[in-house]
Amino acid sequence: MTSKSWRSLRIKKYQFSLRLFLFLNLTSSLFSMLSPVYHVAAITLPLMLIMLTSTGLLLGHWAWAERKINIPAISILFGCLWAWHIAVKSPLMPQPQFNYLVIALLSVLFIGAIAFSNNIIAFTLHSLPVLITCLVLGDGDQWLRMIYCFALPVIGIAIQSVIQKRNDNFAHGLMYKLLEERQTLNDLSMLDPLTGLYNRRGLQNRLETLMTLDASDHYVLLLDIDYFKAYNDHYGHMMGDQALIQVSAAIRNAVRSRDVVTRYGGEEFMVLLTSTTPECAMQTAERIRQRVYDLKIPHMFNHSVATNVTVSIGIAPLVGEDIEDALTKADKALYEAKHLGRNNILSSATLQNA
Repeated sequence: MTSKSWRSLRIKKYQFSLRLFLFLNLTSSLFSMLSPVYHVAAITLPLMLIMLTSTGLLLGHWAWAERKINIPAISILFGCLWAWHIAVKSPLMPQPQFNYLVIALLSVLFIGAIAFSNNIIAFTLHSLPVLITCLVLGDGDQWLRMIYCFALPVIGIAIQSVIQKRNDNFAHGLMYKLLEERQTLNDLSMLDPLTGLYNRRGLQNRLETLMTLDASDHYVLLLDIDYFKAYNDHYGHMMGDQALIQVSAAIRNAVRSRDVVTRYGGEEFMVLLTSTTPECAMQTAERIRQRVYDLKIPHMFNHSVATNVTVSIGIAPLVGEDIEDALTKADKALYEAKHLGRNNILSSATLQNA
């Protein structure tokens, strides 16, 4: 679940609560008209307003679901309308009025408890005007019972709200934890586990980002460790891994932070030099070659060039977004650099001019 889907879920919950509240008010107003308490018909102005307002808001909310309606304001509006209706109808009821007042109060409390089971503010705003009206109209001896009828759902909803808030906070924290872990996994999936450099997926991701910002003056360097198969065969793969780690660190330290260094294959690396010139690209390649040479990693099977690990490098410009063409040209330059004796650097431009 993303933060966007989390917000969407909260909005849907908000919309459902509002629609349920409006539907219950509409149903209750219709019931009061069609089957009034004690058969005392009283189609009052506030009752008509409750029916018309709930119907209009329901239809409007279905038509414009993306528009958010203020639930607390709606709650107190309907609470005041119900209180007005009770104040108008109560004098028409036979004595004692207590039974009618209790039924009216419980009806309003029922609507609020069902629609706002997790919203103590909306429940209170909806129920409080009716409670005050019933207390004013009722016998003082019955106040305790009315307050008890009101307090019981208030306490229940308050407890439910606390529990729900804790659950929401836990779910929210868990969601962000999962998002962080997913981001970590995405980052790890774009990195080579041995060297910590980008893998091909990471390269593609960085390349897409780079191309949206600037698609010019980039150069591709393709590097290969000389006679690395012989190194692995003689020294073993564990020593080979250590050599790869040291060489990758030397490459990373020889370029700028904005340049992209990728482990392109087993002993092959690719460097994407961003916003540079042919001269700077050649200087960077030489700096990489020298730093790898200066590691002085013993390599007895590289004796035709040196007695330590070396790299050969091919350079090619990245024209537009055609990374495959740049890699093909850099690979040809790398092949020729190896053919010329290894521990060497060759540019694709030199091949074209030859």
